[in-house]
Amino acid sequence: MYEHLLYPKSIAVIGASKDEKKIGNVILKNLLYYGYNGRIYPVNPKNEDIFNIKTYPSIKDINDEIDLAVITLPSQFVPDSITECVEKGVRYVIVIAGGFSETGKKGAELERKILELIKGSRTRVIGPNTVGVYLPKSKVSTALTLPDRTALPGEGCLAFISQSGALGLLTMDTISEYGIGVSAFINLGNRIDLSETELLDFFKEDENTKSILLYLETFKNGREFFNKAKDIVKSKPIVVLKSGRTEAGAKAASLHTGALATDDSIVEGALKQAGIVRAYSETEMIDYGRALGYQKPLTGDSIAIVTTAGGLGVITADYVASETNGVGLKVATLDDKTKEDLREVIVPFGSVENPVDLTAEGSTEQYDKVIEILNRDKNVDGLIVYALFQTAKVDESLIDVLEKHMSEKPMIVGILGSKFGKKMLLEAERRKIPAYPSMERSVKAMKVLYIRGKYLKGRNVE
Repeated sequence: MYEHLLYPKSIAVIGASKDEKKIGNVILKNLLYYGYNGRIYPVNPKNEDIFNIKTYPSIKDINDEIDLAVITLPSQFVPDSITECVEKGVRYVIVIAGGFSETGKKGAELERKILELIKGSRTRVIGPNTVGVYLPKSKVSTALTLPDRTALPGEGCLAFISQSGALGLLTMDTISEYGIGVSAFINLGNRIDLSETELLDFFKEDENTKSILLYLETFKNGREFFNKAKDIVKSKPIVVLKSGRTEAGAKAASLHTGALATDDSIVEGALKQAGIVRAYSETEMIDYGRALGYQKPLTGDSIAIVTTAGGLGVITADYVASETNGVGLKVATLDDKTKEDLREVIVPFGSVENPVDLTAEGSTEQYDKVIEILNRDKNVDGLIVYALFQTAKVDESLIDVLEKHMSEKPMIVGILGSKFGKKMLLEAERRKIPAYPSMERSVKAMKVLYIRGKYLKGRNVE
């Protein structure tokens, strides 16, 4: 049934409008802008057409099955519209409006009424108080922002489920600048019906999704969610950014979506038991999702570091080994044969210890040979490679070298620098190479590969 949501063939916009300041106009405009090629049905009894598309007085007047309906009307008109959607047999309904339980008793009563209306039907509700969905493969956007204000990413393998619409859209705006794509974005809003737990099932089955990311203020049904997640993480990694960790955060969450507070120590324990990786910022959430989606898990904790800038190697060694200001892994002790082979490759004043320092004399060809040698060393479980393009002997073909070695031991890439560095980050992303613009982010990405590998190994999952 998830196909009707993620790959809808027909969409009705209830409350579509010619007024550019109204949500019904923005959503219809976005569907057209992003090139949705399914069937679009504007619903508005006052207009004969909008954007040269025939309108309908009611959704019941449409002679077609509707996969997805977007209700853009104010909250007080939503129950009547839901009634018509149920009678029509609409599969999924997105309720954009706020003014529900987040505002108090009167709004909560409206939510109860909607649930009563859909009870026993095949109609499911997303929201209310939501920006809806963004589905790049289906070219569907129900975002409330215009393309000239907020960029949305292209196709990718990260499914993003968010309780907050604004945070979700801002995060996608940011990652689009770095070429990072998503398989889907779904804003739960007040999630009176469709919840994060059911969406786990959807994305487990979706072949375009490799990692599942969630921003949540609370869990709708924590026990059900974690039981489901324990099964799904065996095949697909899950990353959760959970807010409301503190008393102040929990209070803010209750005002935002009516969320109830949860003891964070319980949440932390449940996440670990379920094999879910926890993020503490939107940047970590995306970073971890990319690492887990693009790279295999780490089977051990010994890391080799490759660089052409000695200072980066030293700082990275600290990040790798430190328990308090790092990730608590090990800087691998290289085999004597490995060191011998490395001496044949790099300049005499370079370092064949770990971190391996090619120095500024390092070349693309040397990177290739060094990575190959380290991959043969049984003491090395994973590699952090700094691809630094600032020196003369390193050219753009280093990206080819990195791609070539992606299928060997787990490798995380650091690409630092501004203009040219960003160009290479975009190219790495295009090839699904997990590359990061800082040392700390590179090391943390390696840590989540270790967390996942340790979890799967402990449960005998290959």
